[in-house]
Amino acid sequence: MHDSGAGIRVSVVMPVYDEEETVAGSVRRVRAVPLDLEIICVDDGSRDGTLERLRALEAEGVIHRLLAHPRNRGKGAAVRTGIAAATGDVIVIQDADLEYDPFELPRLLEPIADGRADAVFGSRFLGGPHRVMYFWHRLGNGALTLLSNMFTDLNLTDMETCYKMVRADLLKSLPLRANRFGIEPELTARLAQARARIYEVPISYAGRTYAEGKKIGWRDGVAALWHIVRANVLGPRVPRYAPGVRPAPLEARSGERVNG
Repeated sequence: MHDSGAGIRVSVVMPVYDEEETVAGSVRRVRAVPLDLEIICVDDGSRDGTLERLRALEAEGVIHRLLAHPRNRGKGAAVRTGIAAATGDVIVIQDADLEYDPFELPRLLEPIADGRADAVFGSRFLGGPHRVMYFWHRLGNGALTLLSNMFTDLNLTDMETCYKMVRADLLKSLPLRANRFGIEPELTARLAQARARIYEVPISYAGRTYAEGKKIGWRDGVAALWHIVRANVLGPRVPRYAPGVRPAPLEARSGERVNG
């Protein structure tokens, strides 16, 4: 790992819904990443044995904090719950389905730690290795990214990526409201409105089939169109972000305590 990340605490927010078969492996892979991590799992009303597995991982000390919604509210709601609980210097969203490789998190952290970026998106379409999957999903992702870019005036290649790493003070200041997968275009719009410095880095991607548990579908793609328009046109607007040179290491901040 680049040593520019030394002393920076990374809060990993993992929204989880019915991932009994993959959640333990996902959490353990994250825990093995050579970063100073705070792992926050948010169970979003799972109906299988996911919550029990998460409780066991928390008891084992693998998870720093476990939160649970009594009923399913959607990925966006779970992400917002995790963001509110995070105490790190930067926050990144990590799915529990093994599609994204957490060992690439140090690469996402570098532009923030070096003072070049306030947010970093991991792009699945910048040349990283990936499982060959659905043509129409790729086309849909491209169309949604294009529409989002038209509103935000950004030149992103992968607006819908799960891997969005953001300085914690910035992310906590954004007015996020989306409950389901609309969190992706909404978060992108809010970062653009805050004039955040956004970088993209290539990442690998091991996508799942629907038989393997993939949850996002065409209805979510259609809903994303509305979320793009709502977040960019209807507001609320956010003030321009005034970044520092780099996130302050935790040891430099007196009076604060971090779990784990």
